[in-house]
Amino acid sequence: MEWSDVFQKITTEHDFSEMHHFLENEYTTETVYPDRENIYQAFDLTPFEKVKIVILGQDPYHGPNQAHGLAFSVQPNAKFPPSLRNMYKELEDDIGCVRKSPHLQDWAREGVLLLNTVLTVRQGQAHSHRNIGWEIFTDEVIKMVSENLKNVVFILWGKPAQQKVKLIDTSKHHIIKSPHPSPLSAYRGFFGSKPYSLANSYLQKNGIEPVNWCESGS
Repeated sequence: MEWSDVFQKITTEHDFSEMHHFLENEYTTETVYPDRENIYQAFDLTPFEKVKIVILGQDPYHGPNQAHGLAFSVQPNAKFPPSLRNMYKELEDDIGCVRKSPHLQDWAREGVLLLNTVLTVRQGQAHSHRNIGWEIFTDEVIKMVSENLKNVVFILWGKPAQQKVKLIDTSKHHIIKSPHPSPLSAYRGFFGSKPYSLANSYLQKNGIEPVNWCESGS
């Protein structure tokens, strides 16, 4: 199965015409992130059959030169967002790698689906594209991953992500939950939660190649 099959099934079962009309107007009249060609970059970089891990975010970063279609990742020359900085701090504490780039394309190519539940946002207005239809689409994506693959690790940080557990068959997939890495909650249990090593441990136990979370040479 490929993402094209997944998308065809979802769009057969749901009507997204209103969302597409809304987005066409937004991209024409407002500044919207990410650029249109990057909306689906998470799927472009991580083929369906190669998904090992799903990390769920909420909506894209809403500042210039940040969002490019991967949850938590920003473009190479962008300033580090606080949540990503905390993710890297935990990564270093957990498995010892020091990452310098805020760009997570290498994770995506390793089989980590970096999926926001909302895929677009208006500049400077967090959650401005909430409830236009993206949640229906990404919920169906999560369900299709759950139904058609096995031994996927779902890393769910914070309550909004953890509410998606109901979409996942936990008898054949593994859930890792903790508070969100944002500065507001990282010290309430995200630090010390060891999501990277726990995810790789599960993959290895099930005969799946672990993810290289480190940058080349680190």
